[in-house]
Amino acid sequence: MNIPVLSLAPMAGITDWPLRVLCYRMGADYACTEMVSAIGYMCAKPGNRVYQQLLRVHPEETNTAAQLFGKDPVIMGEAAHRLTELGRFTSLDINMGCPARKVTSIGEGSAMLLTPELAYKVMEAVKNNTNLPVTVKTRLGYDENSMNAIELGKAAQTLGLEWICFHGRTREQQYSGTADYEAIARLRSQLSIPVIANGDVFQPEDAKRILQVTGAAGLMIGRGAMGNPWLFRTARQALEGRPTEEPTRAERLKTALTHLEWMVEYKGESQGVLEMRKHLGHYFAGMRGATALRREMNTLKTYQELRDLLASLPLEDCAEEEA
Repeated sequence: MNIPVLSLAPMAGITDWPLRVLCYRMGADYACTEMVSAIGYMCAKPGNRVYQQLLRVHPEETNTAAQLFGKDPVIMGEAAHRLTELGRFTSLDINMGCPARKVTSIGEGSAMLLTPELAYKVMEAVKNNTNLPVTVKTRLGYDENSMNAIELGKAAQTLGLEWICFHGRTREQQYSGTADYEAIARLRSQLSIPVIANGDVFQPEDAKRILQVTGAAGLMIGRGAMGNPWLFRTARQALEGRPTEEPTRAERLKTALTHLEWMVEYKGESQGVLEMRKHLGHYFAGMRGATALRREMNTLKTYQELRDLLASLPLEDCAEEEA
């Protein structure tokens, strides 16, 4: 399996197939589903709508992984086997980095950093129950007193996983402060398994700088891709030493309309419109009138209302303002 240079990081409630396809179109090498609870997936009735949505893959997707989380090795292994049998994913990723309280409070996600022996067993179970490449995503530690990501890295290396991705923060930090790239560089220097760096990639120059500092094999872009799938295009241009090609206002509008159409097709009108609001705020951040536009969008409830509003916006580029 080739190590992806630019990947779309998994984000709960965000990285569904509409966003993934837009990022692929802009040059992403790899993407990951939203995280899937192993026990929830195994206990769900056949045809469960939630898991059908979470695990849907669009024909345009070329290198998409399914991401699993859980702390029971047996259940994680069973879920890995079932996901493999679907035949739609190119790899499986294990989530050991989610900082959400509802996940860590039951010992899953980034709480696995507190139980490295169990983390090893979980990785081993997934690896033994699939013929797909297996990867893992984690953080630097649970808090400043448990900076033990190296233990997970060595476990992944021993088990023959394809790569490990480190988000440059602890669970305690959530998304506050700045990602610690020097810490990722130290981890990479102690491991032979390929390392992917994650955290705070918002501008094309960030991609170049982070790869230089960390020496990582690739980057995962998360929040920076929200409303900005072009970040994959501009980041690659920056890495190759070429001028960056930022999207025009017309391109932003056209892509936002496509995203809206896909979301409604995917999740139905009510849910699709509701979820699309969080994306649209990012699409127009920094443009003149963005604040007022966001307020108006948040009052609209139907696809046609939202589509008409977007279609009525001027296509010419305007001066920017603070979002």
